[in-house]
Amino acid sequence: MTSGADLSRRAMLSGAAVMVVASTQACAQSGPRPTGAQSKTLVAFFTRTGNTKVIAGTIQRTIGADLFEIVPARPYPKDYEETVAQATRERDQDVEPPLRGHVSDIGVYDEIYLGFPIWGETAPPVIRAFLKAHALRGKTVRPFITHGGYGVGKSLSVLASHAPGAQIEQPFVMEADQERRTMSQVKDWLGQIEGDRNEDANPW
Repeated sequence: MTSGADLSRRAMLSGAAVMVVASTQACAQSGPRPTGAQSKTLVAFFTRTGNTKVIAGTIQRTIGADLFEIVPARPYPKDYEETVAQATRERDQDVEPPLRGHVSDIGVYDEIYLGFPIWGETAPPVIRAFLKAHALRGKTVRPFITHGGYGVGKSLSVLASHAPGAQIEQPFVMEADQERRTMSQVKDWLGQIEGDRNEDANPW
């Protein structure tokens, strides 16, 4: 779990993050897909303070993907220390908290961008719940991870164990502190992915 100082830095992004996602038109839901949606790519994310939401919105708008916010059925406490205590208990007891909604048509997506912050040196419990609830075998998973200075911890092993058969790519990882730097780095990453695809398609 990140420190209180890290949480304070992240809080500055929350207002901008709401504006980013509020403008999203194509949003995957627990019901049918949006009418006319053609994307084979889904951006799924969990956020508490807003940093991960900024990245998710940037990806969605840049590549034209569908968007889905992973939300626990019972919200985490607003108090930081209470959230730390609850998440620690869930981690230690392997709790997979119920989610408020699911992607009902996960099968139509070939590529999943999965975003989350690091909690307690690993992926938040709701990420384990999301992976368990959605069959990702044969799909490409591209993680994007925010942290407060302590790296990705054991999160990648969680993805490997809870998404069997999925192709998990190298994650985009950053210590989130500023919206402009966040969006710039995300777009550079997406540009590298597109460049690699073009090279694969044109080997000569």
